[in-house]
Amino acid sequence: MTLTEHAAAVGPTQTGWGNLWPHFTRLSAPRTPVITRGEGAYIWDDQGRRVLDGLSGLFVVQAGHGRTELASVMAAQAAELAYFPVWGYATPPVIALAERLAAEAPGDLNRVFFTTGGGEAVESAWKLAKQYFKLTGRPLKHKVISRAVAYHGTPQGALAITGLPAMKQQFEPLTPGGFRVPNTNFYRASEHADDLVAFGQWAANRIEEAILFEGPETVAAVVLEPVQNSGGCLTPPPGYFARVREICDKYDVLLVSDEVICAFGRHGTTFACSKFGYQPDIVTCAKGMSSGYAPIGAMITTDRVVEPFLQDKTVFPHGYTFGGHPVAAAVALANLDIFESEGLNSRVLANEAAFGATMRKLLDLPIVGDIRGDGYFWAVELVKDAATRETLDADERERLIRGFLPRALFDNGLYCRPDDRGDAVVQVAPPLISGQEEFDEIERILRETLTEAAKLL
Repeated sequence: MTLTEHAAAVGPTQTGWGNLWPHFTRLSAPRTPVITRGEGAYIWDDQGRRVLDGLSGLFVVQAGHGRTELASVMAAQAAELAYFPVWGYATPPVIALAERLAAEAPGDLNRVFFTTGGGEAVESAWKLAKQYFKLTGRPLKHKVISRAVAYHGTPQGALAITGLPAMKQQFEPLTPGGFRVPNTNFYRASEHADDLVAFGQWAANRIEEAILFEGPETVAAVVLEPVQNSGGCLTPPPGYFARVREICDKYDVLLVSDEVICAFGRHGTTFACSKFGYQPDIVTCAKGMSSGYAPIGAMITTDRVVEPFLQDKTVFPHGYTFGGHPVAAAVALANLDIFESEGLNSRVLANEAAFGATMRKLLDLPIVGDIRGDGYFWAVELVKDAATRETLDADERERLIRGFLPRALFDNGLYCRPDDRGDAVVQVAPPLISGQEEFDEIERILRETLTEAAKLL
């Protein structure tokens, strides 16, 4: 009996999940589709339905599903050496991957600390920042500034950096030291709403204001995504990151570029900070590094930040059992080979304008207020009235975002992400192998489904 046959035979319990406890999911929800296989930009469920993967799994499957060459690399590495820790040891794939990431990272981001995912990478970055300042004689610097509505992970430290109060309430008190500033949602701007550049400078200056309010001697890091995921693909205004870099330098604060989603081609470059023209002190990354074929993440830091740790008897007392797993590292290297041989970064840069133009066709729908994004990472903001920009109320979000849209989109042939952690949006981020045919299919299904959704309002 195959795993698919077994799942079908066991069937759901009354709550629909059997013994499984899904992540970020109501256990009372009815049974949802069981995904059994994938090929290219498509997935299939246990009913045999073919669905366009419009979210790359979870912003992960950059090179597409069903890459047998990646599976072969994993099998070969597992047969040779399936596991050994990087706690005082190393393996050839881990050494090679660290060298490759350092070579592709901008500036002197040369030291790579491996994790198994993005939340762990963010957690590692905060711990590193705290110890760095202790080692350099500024022990009070421990606070972190991030943006409102931003998501940075679920571990207690990363959750404290996350700017989503509803995600924290059940787990408080959290790690102390996380503080918030405004994000770059220009569609909802109340300041400089008619001038994008001025709005960007205003938003960046709120970071300086927060540092001064908390005391520069207490602030260790500013953590920002190149394009903010939660809230719906919030892009940086021109000049925003240049001003943030200036502020961080002025007050000796580390700039952390959280690229868990944005790295590895999502915006057409290996690291999105390169595209948006700023040099961070630390980069956190994961997801697309292996295209999801094995769990792996990393924190990459500059020579300046790692320097105090090179002193005799100094250690960073932090790590993960499966960080730098040799199978995951081997498949990540093979995945980056595909990026080069198939020109995936160049493909995104060549197609991003067409993708954006295709998505903006949806602006003629009365339920669509804004279309925003960059690269292969776009969001549709849903509103009651496009003219007034009136947002959906709590009941309407419940009916649409959690009730109607997820199943309706899937039934119509598209897997993507309805989300209301900020304003109500639908996000799309297809595999990087996608092209105009997939863009048109995404637009068609969104149009059909959102037209029906508007009737429910």
